[in-house]
Amino acid sequence: MEFSECDIMSSSTNDYPETELCRLEIEGPVARITLSRPDVFNALNVQLISELIEILHWTTNRSVFTLGDLKDSEGNENLRILVLQGEGRHFCAGADINMMKEGGAKSPEENRIDSERLDRLFNTLWSHPCFTIGVVQGVALGGGAGLIACLDHVIVEPKTRIALSEGKLGILPAVIGPYVYRRLGSAQFRRLAMLASRIGSEEALRIGMVDQYEESPEAAVEAIDAVISEVLTTGPMAVGEAKKLTLIFDRWKDSDEELRLWTLDKTSEMRGSKEGQEGLASFLEKRSAEWKLD
Repeated sequence: MEFSECDIMSSSTNDYPETELCRLEIEGPVARITLSRPDVFNALNVQLISELIEILHWTTNRSVFTLGDLKDSEGNENLRILVLQGEGRHFCAGADINMMKEGGAKSPEENRIDSERLDRLFNTLWSHPCFTIGVVQGVALGGGAGLIACLDHVIVEPKTRIALSEGKLGILPAVIGPYVYRRLGSAQFRRLAMLASRIGSEEALRIGMVDQYEESPEAAVEAIDAVISEVLTTGPMAVGEAKKLTLIFDRWKDSDEELRLWTLDKTSEMRGSKEGQEGLASFLEKRSAEWKLD
């Protein structure tokens, strides 16, 4: 898993990426990204995908995990949490209809470039070192479902509808597939990919596509604050390392004994780290760790 695909850049908040179809807002250690194409239900076109990739790289390079410090040289808090949401009635209706029309006239090589761009969006979100939260209203179809699958904690409201809808168009949820598969497992991914139909909030919660159900859109938005508060009590380096740990477990091909030995080494490494030492010291001294905000 690569968390710093671009060179580390200045931590100044005056050099936000320039965007038109989404917004980035920084509130202390929290970055909020809002998809801002409400007139087309935040559908993904080339420009929006490219802007999101740029923002995700930008926030990755300003995360505590990447920089190794809670604050930059100017005293600004480095990032620990990323919130993704959509403006308007719907979270994300998937691929823009014009982009799909254009795809039908493109060569296989051109379509592959478009697919690579889309996968770069999903992979950059999935591997982001911050704890990522999504609040999903209305529909999340196709690529919108892919975004959900890449997030660490997803909150929905009663009217949320999610679908791997590609099959209705005679295509496959292939690019989003690895991320949805990791979220759901084999049987549920296969079922939803074949049916290509919308599922409601309660079913999405039951099968593990989302993590939290709230009774109203307002409550869903408010729930973000509670999750943020909880995450800020956890060591930010531990958050990033937990993502790497999961990937290692997913890909482990050696013996169980070798895995056990590796976990011993990793535990020793983390206990001896700056954050590990601070966490243990704060526990023994009955005080808050330095990363816990008052």
